[in-house]
Amino acid sequence: MKPAHSTASKVSLGSLLVALGIIYGDIGTSPLYVMKAIVDEKEISEMLVFGGVSCVFWTLVFQTTFKYIILTLTADNHGEGGIFSLYALVRRYGKGLVFSAMVGAATLLADGMITPPISVASAVEGLAKVAPDLPTVPIVIAIISMIFFFQRFGTQTVGKAFGPVMAIWFTMLLVLGLVQLAHYPDIIRALSPHYAVQLLTRYPHGFWLLGAVFLCTTGAEALYSDLGHCGKWNIRYTWIFVKTSLVVNYLGQAGWLLHHGDNYLLGRNPFYEIMPHWFLIPGIIIATAAAIIASQALISGSYTLISEAMSLNFWPRVGVRQPTELKGQIYIPSVNIMLWAGCIAVMLYFQNSEHMEAAYGLAITLAMMTTTILLSYYLYRVRKWPLVLVGFLSLLFIFIELSFFVANLKKFPEGGFITLIIGGVLFGIMYTWYFARKINNKLVRFVDLYTYLPLLNDLSEDDAIPKFSTHLIYLTKADHRSHIEEKVVKSIFSKKPKRADVYWFLHLNRTDSPYTLNYEVHELLDDKVIRIDINLGFRVQPRTELFFKKIVQDLVKNKELNLHIRPDGSTKYNPEPDFKFVVIEKFLSLENEFSLRDSLLLNSYFTLKKLSQSDEKAFGLDKSDIIVEDVPLLVQPVQKLDFKRLIS
Repeated sequence: MKPAHSTASKVSLGSLLVALGIIYGDIGTSPLYVMKAIVDEKEISEMLVFGGVSCVFWTLVFQTTFKYIILTLTADNHGEGGIFSLYALVRRYGKGLVFSAMVGAATLLADGMITPPISVASAVEGLAKVAPDLPTVPIVIAIISMIFFFQRFGTQTVGKAFGPVMAIWFTMLLVLGLVQLAHYPDIIRALSPHYAVQLLTRYPHGFWLLGAVFLCTTGAEALYSDLGHCGKWNIRYTWIFVKTSLVVNYLGQAGWLLHHGDNYLLGRNPFYEIMPHWFLIPGIIIATAAAIIASQALISGSYTLISEAMSLNFWPRVGVRQPTELKGQIYIPSVNIMLWAGCIAVMLYFQNSEHMEAAYGLAITLAMMTTTILLSYYLYRVRKWPLVLVGFLSLLFIFIELSFFVANLKKFPEGGFITLIIGGVLFGIMYTWYFARKINNKLVRFVDLYTYLPLLNDLSEDDAIPKFSTHLIYLTKADHRSHIEEKVVKSIFSKKPKRADVYWFLHLNRTDSPYTLNYEVHELLDDKVIRIDINLGFRVQPRTELFFKKIVQDLVKNKELNLHIRPDGSTKYNPEPDFKFVVIEKFLSLENEFSLRDSLLLNSYFTLKKLSQSDEKAFGLDKSDIIVEDVPLLVQPVQKLDFKRLIS
């Protein structure tokens, strides 16, 4: 399979346009609400405006440019980025890193539910200047619903317009800002860090304004998550244009704030105030299109995040579809419904972007801190950077992000609790699925397969027992080819023995590389017992039956497999191969005594398992070729049974 980054890493005009369309939706639409959130209902003064712009500029310098554009983009996993790609690179260096990955992913998903509503609402609310009585909530809900509805069809066609639309958007930001700068060039002085320090230390309650300032960099995680789609050099080159446009627009808004004649904002949005009146309708249309693209980027990123979480055993198995032939594009219906419901609920609860600004960003600060932790391990352990340098950089970013987190805590009672609650629920699902599977896997008993080879050979040739299948296939978790689960042996020999011409044992091995797809064949008994190890990258969807049949075809073609009648097990009466996959499902036995933790974990795990996709669907198996067997899971069997016979 050709890696996505093999083409994404090339730099051309087309690839730069693609990067503009995919990467910058969230961070690119921040001028719609950042300056408005900073000023809010406070009296407009030079200290507030200069300090606000200075804080925004230096946040973009340290947090977005230095941490993400320069440092984090170097942590590519075979060209792929994102919290799970980074975790896959460093997980061998510390067991506790799994919590960083879980917290990062959960908070990204949770805070993501507020990005489409705040972006679309901020754009649509510009219509209030034209039609003050126009109800914006139904319009925003309709646009968001339309975005989620069209996910099932893929974005291959409309996606081609993303780059040009975002190029127009950033050009518009740049031009609007430059027009204001031409009138008020003195505002450039605000880029001095002196004003940021002054705002945070001398302005009344200035430190808490960092909660609003942080909104300018909330999309920084997306820069890294979409690394595989665009390549780091396309991101770095386009960031020069994007950052320039953003900073110039922020300066333009600041210039208008200081010179528009009023001491208060009075509910106005500086972004729309710097637009000429004749350009207002086109500007709102462009802003709405940019907000839709920002929402699309977040939704696509959420699909990828959940897909990786399933591969790394952080999330229950759910249905994954590929709506188009576009590589890497997936659609997850359950995630689509979850995000849509979350976005609509957020819009109905907050009603407008101003209220959402008060809650936005709290959870994402946690995601950024977890990235810092994982990045420090990567720089020190993988890249072998000096410990002193890594320690200094880690402390710098943690100090910045902790400051933002503390400032954002003010948003907790104003609605920030919503994203933290959602993030907590998502973290709980990941924690339950991951650690319950750990308990489950510890209880799996393996036996030596070689000791059963003579018995398997005898069973295969025993005509007194009806043939169960020509090819009998079991999925195994055994890492070593000489091992097999005890439950598999019992399935073959217990009750009615399952006679087959060939016994296959398939092991799916998830690799730390994203797009690995290869296999190894081990013939343990000539034409009778064969083990296959399929190596899958964490971004490859498991299509086990398709893979297996292709492997059998290759073995027959290479004359490595020779069966009695026809090489594939078909007959003159039936041209189809005779395959049977046996899937062994576990259920929680009533004969258990648990600790409180294990009881909560396992009961929650099996509840989630009932709600999730079945193993046969998750592994890409055809129902007509499957036998499902249920076996009890005994974790802690009852030790003492006070059970006495009564003698009458």
